[in-house]
Amino acid sequence: MSEAIRIIGIDPGLRRTGWGVVESLGSSLRFVASGVVCSDAKADLASRLCQLHEGLAAIVHLHQPDEAAVEQTFVNKNAAATLKLGQARGIAMLVPARAGLPVAEYAPNAVKKAVIGVGHGDKQQIQMMVNMLLPKADFESEDAADALAIAICHVHHRGARELMRRVAS
Repeated sequence: MSEAIRIIGIDPGLRRTGWGVVESLGSSLRFVASGVVCSDAKADLASRLCQLHEGLAAIVHLHQPDEAAVEQTFVNKNAAATLKLGQARGIAMLVPARAGLPVAEYAPNAVKKAVIGVGHGDKQQIQMMVNMLLPKADFESEDAADALAIAICHVHHRGARELMRRVAS
């Protein structure tokens, strides 16, 4: 019998970065923990990125995930906001990579499709499905629910990724 795989999903944001940890064993899925790492909106950008780094590093150290999944950045009309989000996303990818974890990336529509069955949906639909898939999940915000959805998406896709890796080698 194989061992459970612990996955951290990360929903990057400069103000609030959501995180969620699940365990997958075969077809079973178990909630471990979730939360949000916040940065001080009054601080300069470098300090805020440092706060996100320190917070995520503490979470990774505490929960010891085996793999990580991060939501890809979508481009919006405000270029400055998109750039700042990209920097926060860089931190979200750097922390697990520095911990030696493989990091997968998923588009927002792929996450929604994996969790709610369609590529377009609202935050309430995601929260409802996360609650159904992880009945013991306790998330304090939309960001934490989104992070759990990202982790769930990775669980759904990791088998195909593993198969592709084996075929390529």
